Amino acid sequence: MKLVEFVPPTPHPLWKLCPQMGINDVVVKVNPDLTGLPGPWRLETLSSIVSRLKSAGLNVVGLEGDPFDMSPIKEYGVRVGENSSSWRKEEQIPLSDSNLQLHSPTPTQNSNSSREEALEHYRELLESMGKLGIKLLCYNFMVGKGWSRTGVREVRGGAKATYFSLRVGEKSSSSRKEEQIPFSNSNSNLQLNAEQVWENYEYFIKAVMPTAEKCGVRMALHPDDPCLDSLGGYARIFGSVEAYDRAYALYPSPSNAITFCQANFKLMGVDIEDVARHFGKRIAFIHIRDVEGTKEDFTELFHDQGDTDQFALMQVYRELGLDVPVRGDHVPEMAYDRELTPEGTPGYFTLGRLFANGYIKALLQWRDGYKTK
Repeated sequence: MKLVEFVPPTPHPLWKLCPQMGINDVVVKVNPDLTGLPGPWRLETLSSIVSRLKSAGLNVVGLEGDPFDMSPIKEYGVRVGENSSSWRKEEQIPLSDSNLQLHSPTPTQNSNSSREEALEHYRELLESMGKLGIKLLCYNFMVGKGWSRTGVREVRGGAKATYFSLRVGEKSSSSRKEEQIPFSNSNSNLQLNAEQVWENYEYFIKAVMPTAEKCGVRMALHPDDPCLDSLGGYARIFGSVEAYDRAYALYPSPSNAITFCQANFKLMGVDIEDVARHFGKRIAFIHIRDVEGTKEDFTELFHDQGDTDQFALMQVYRELGLDVPVRGDHVPEMAYDRELTPEGTPGYFTLGRLFANGYIKALLQWRDGYKTK
């Protein structure tokens, strides 16, 4: 297993800090809003992004997140006049993938032609990745919105950790100081129900997986975050181990893989060591993160702070013979973080990531018998 970092596609302090930490392999999001470059699926565009990072001594081994507007694929079949652009304006929850590094553009008009065009772009992206030797694509099928948080809470030493709560506005279950963002959620009048989302996912995966196989790219599916039955008027379908098995059965292939985001599976209420063994070689990417709470109300912690036995998990990965990229996921904002990155995104500030990477490097060295290269 090799430690990688998730870096912005434009110059950032991490571009210099990663090589200093001994991290030279990175994953990156190539959405045009972040790169300033159109058509990320084009070989010349993707090549230029890779070249930017290579000039900083960083090797792109994977892409992560929606590379462009995926709403024509994910939201296909939304009732006319009720597309996601309406609720996005009303649900003001900035701690999500609609913010900074993880921004998704306003959805385009939903139609069969726009869906087929988006699928063609996706296939071209996979082909471009294969030509550039990028073998990992961490993707999700969160409809309407991606990962979402409802504020920050003070954790160890006054650091600010992101949290999610369906009970924001009510009496909080946490005794910590909180900064809240108004949020509401309803299962009534879903714009897409679970079976409609499954239909869209099946259409997507069968349309793109043959290209992924041909190009040697492993598409690693990330869980819904949070893993609720619905969010913002749309059903969520990837919040259980059974859902992952159903997804794999639609197209059994080594390219149909999994991003094993530890905290998300923990919040599903399962034994994550057992689940890791269940998935085995289907795991293509690992996100190390820990939380406390439930999927309805949880706080993200420092990587050494939660009750997950990270050492035991590393042993499981070794037993399974996994040799895949691994990265630290969301981190608390630490003192002086905003002096380094004033416009940082909660969960993705810089100093907490330095701490996380040091901790994970130690875990990996322990896993490999303290052998260093």
